[in-house]
Amino acid sequence: MILNNCYHCGQHIEKGELVLQSIKGVEHSFCCHGCAGVCDAIHEAGMESFYKRTIEGDLLSPPPPPSKDATFFDYDEVQAQYVSKLTSKREITLISEAIHCAACIWLIEHTLAKMDGVLLAKVNFTNKQIKLRWDNDKIKLSEIIQKLNKVGYDATPYDASASQKAFRKANRDLLYRLGFAGFAMMNVMWFSVALYTGADQESLFRNYFHWIEFIIATTVILYSAKPFFQGAMTSLKSRTIGMDVSISLGVITTYLYSFWVTIDSSHPGEVYFDTMVDFIFLLLIGRYIEAISKNKAVDATRRLVELQPKVARLKTEDGFEVVSVTRLKKKDLVIVKPGDQIPVDGLVISGTGNVDEAMLSGESTEVFKQEGTKVSAGTINIDGSLTIEVDAIMQETMLGKIVEMVEEAQGAKASIQCTAERIMPWFVTVIISLSVLSFLYWIVEANLETAMIAATSVLIITCPCAFGLATPMATAVASGVSASHGILIKNGALLEVLNEVNHFVFDKTGTLTKGQMKLVDSHVVEGIEDKDALLKDIYRVEFHSEHSLAKAVCQSLHSMYSDLANKNLELDFFQAHPGRGVEARYHGQHYLLGTATWLKQYDIEMPDIFVSLEAERAEKGQTSVWVALDNKIVAILFLEDELRPDALELISRLKEKGKSVTLLSGDRYAVAKTVAEKLGGMEVIAEVLPEDKHEKIKQIQASGSRVAMVGDGINDAPALVRSDVGFALGSGTDISMDSADIVLLNNELISIDTAVELSARTLRTIKQNIASSIIYNFTLVPLAMAATLTPLIAAVTMPLSSLIVIGNAARIRTFFSKRAIAKRKRRRQEAM
Repeated sequence: MILNNCYHCGQHIEKGELVLQSIKGVEHSFCCHGCAGVCDAIHEAGMESFYKRTIEGDLLSPPPPPSKDATFFDYDEVQAQYVSKLTSKREITLISEAIHCAACIWLIEHTLAKMDGVLLAKVNFTNKQIKLRWDNDKIKLSEIIQKLNKVGYDATPYDASASQKAFRKANRDLLYRLGFAGFAMMNVMWFSVALYTGADQESLFRNYFHWIEFIIATTVILYSAKPFFQGAMTSLKSRTIGMDVSISLGVITTYLYSFWVTIDSSHPGEVYFDTMVDFIFLLLIGRYIEAISKNKAVDATRRLVELQPKVARLKTEDGFEVVSVTRLKKKDLVIVKPGDQIPVDGLVISGTGNVDEAMLSGESTEVFKQEGTKVSAGTINIDGSLTIEVDAIMQETMLGKIVEMVEEAQGAKASIQCTAERIMPWFVTVIISLSVLSFLYWIVEANLETAMIAATSVLIITCPCAFGLATPMATAVASGVSASHGILIKNGALLEVLNEVNHFVFDKTGTLTKGQMKLVDSHVVEGIEDKDALLKDIYRVEFHSEHSLAKAVCQSLHSMYSDLANKNLELDFFQAHPGRGVEARYHGQHYLLGTATWLKQYDIEMPDIFVSLEAERAEKGQTSVWVALDNKIVAILFLEDELRPDALELISRLKEKGKSVTLLSGDRYAVAKTVAEKLGGMEVIAEVLPEDKHEKIKQIQASGSRVAMVGDGINDAPALVRSDVGFALGSGTDISMDSADIVLLNNELISIDTAVELSARTLRTIKQNIASSIIYNFTLVPLAMAATLTPLIAAVTMPLSSLIVIGNAARIRTFFSKRAIAKRKRRRQEAM
C-alpha cells in the first residue's frame, strides 16, 4: 500500500526516496530504510500495538543513525562519570530526544523489559530521561543502547548541559514559527482593512489583495501551522480525534473556501485568510507558553545539582589539596573552613562548629557539629574548622537523592487534560458528520455549489475557535489578574485541578511559621532591681555574635528599646564558643550566655524554678538561652518561631470549605503538635526526614485524595512536584519556587484560599464558555445545514461566538475588584 507519508514516522516521503517493505505480509511505504528497519524490529518484538498507542502530538522522528561509539560506554573509566557504583548491578540515566508521547514510554519500557539482564527501565516523559538499572555481568550498556537505536530511539548518558541545549533548540524552533505568524498577521491585516473599507468594490484591487493574502496565508500554513497538521495526522493515524484535528479542519476549510473565492473572480463571497492567520498566531502563543512551563519543570533539578559544591579540600600529609569532588573516595578526609559549603556527606572526625542545614531540613536554627556527628553536602559551615570523613559524594548524598526524587515525581505527575479537551473528540466527530450529511443531501437535492456552501458553512460556523478558547482564555485571564495581585500561577490549566483538591498539606518552618526566631519571654532571678538595664547589657553582648539566636535576641530587644540604636556597644572582651554560647567582659563584669549544659561546666548553680520552666517550654518548641553574670544565673530567655499572622485564618477557611488539612514537619512531634493546636487543630505528621516527605504525599494520594502541598524550602521540592498542585512562598528558596505550580509572590498565606476561590470561579467560567459555544452551534448549525447561511454569514457569526467567550472570560477580572473582595469578606464573616 503506497502512501505519501511514512508508515513509521509519518513524515512526507520525498520524491525518489520511497522505500517499500513487507511487514508481516503487508507492504508499507517508508521514507527511508531506517524507518523500515525500526518498524520491522517493532513488529518482530511483538510491539506492533505501539502504533495504536501513539497519541496526538508531534510526529515521530526518523530513526537515528546506528551508534558507532556505543561500545565506548562499556569502559568503567567512561561509566564512572555517569554511574555512582561500578558493581555488577549498575544504574544510569540515559536521555533520548526522540521520546515524544506515552506510546514512546510504553515501547521503550516493554522493549527493555524483555532483555535479559535489564533490571529496571523507567521513562520520565517530562525531561525525556530513561532511568536504567542493569546487571553488567549479563549485558553490556552498549547492547542496551543499540537495542534502543534499533527501535528508533537515540540514547546517550544524561548530561545536563546537552539536555538544556536540546530544550533551547526546540523552543527556538517554536519561537521562529510564532514570530513568522505574528509578522504575517500584521501584514495580512493591512490588506484586510483595505478590503473592508471599500477596495473590494473595484474588481482589480479586490483580486490583487486576495492573491497577496493567499500567498501570505499559504506560507503561514506551510511553516507556522505545521505542528497542528502534524498533530492532526498523528491523531488520525492512531484513530483518535483531538484538538489538533479540529483546529486543522477549521484552518484548511477556511483556507480552501477562501482559495475558491480567490481563483473565481466572479464569486460573490469573501476571503478569510486574515481570520485563519490570526487564529494560528494565537494558538502558537499558547503552545510557546506551554513549552516554557515544561522547561521550568526540569529547571528545578538543574539548579539543585548546581547547589552541590564541585571542589573540596582533600587532606594530605602536607596540608590539603583542592580537588574535584568526583575524585573523592569513601574514607578520604576533607577540610571545611568557616563559611564554606560542605562538599560531601560524611562524619566529623575533628573540629567543632555550627552548620546551617536550612536548605535540607527547613529549620532556621543552626546545628552544632562535633566529633562523631554527621554532615550533609550543600549545607554551610558557619564557624569553626571541620575535618570530615567522606561517606558519599554527588548522587549518593542526601542532596543528590532529593534531585532524584524531584525527577521521579516529575515523571509520575499526571498530565492535565482540560474540560474542553475531554469534550472535543465528541464535538469534532459530530460536526464532521453533520458537514458530510449536508454535502450529500444538497448534492442530490440541488448542485455541487450549494452542497459545497452548506458543508463549508457548517465547518466554518463550528470552527473550534470559541470552543478552543473556552479554557485557555479563562485560565489566561485568571493567571494574569492573579499575578497582578501577588499570586503567580505558572500553568493556568492547574486552576481546574486546584478546584478538585480536597487535602492541603503544609510544611511548618517558614510556611505556617515565619522561620525566624523571636524573643517571646524573659525571666530574671529575684533581687535584680533593674531588668531593663540587664536586657540592654544582654543586647550589647549578643550584638557581637553571628549566631541566629543572638540575632533574634538583638532584633527583639531593639524593637523594645529604641535608644539602643545610638548606643556605643564596645566590649572589653568577647569570644564565641561554637555550639555552646558566648563569653564577654564589660566594665569588670563577666558575662556568659548560652546553653545550660555549657554553663554547668563553670560550676554555676541552676535555679530549680528555671530548670522546670525550661523543660515546660521545651515541650512547646521554645528554645532557652541562659544568662550568667559573674558565675551566677541572672536570667533566662525563651525564643520561639512565630506563626504567620494569617495562618490561623487560612486553616479556618479551608476547614469551612470541607478540606482536610495536615501539618508535615521534620521537627519533633511535640513542637509540631503545639503549632497545630494553635491553628485550631489538624492532623500532624512529624519527625519526617527530608527525603521521605514526597512519600507521605504519595501515600495521601493513594487514598484517593487530590493533594496540594505548601512549602518553602529545598527539602519540600520533591513533595511540591509530587503533589497535584504545589504552592511555594515568595520568601522561600529559588528551588521551591521552581518546583511549585503556584508561587505566592505577596508572601501571604491567605492567598491560598483566594487561589482556591479563583479556581472555582475560573472553572465556572469555563463551563459557561463551553455551554455558550454549544448553544451557539445548536442554534446556527441547523441553519447552515439547511443552506440558508452563506459562508460569509458563517464567518461573521463565528468570531461573535469567540467574542462572547472572550468577554465572559474577561469578567474574571472583577474577582479582584473592591466590591467582590468586600462581598467575600462579608460572606466569611457571616459564616463565622
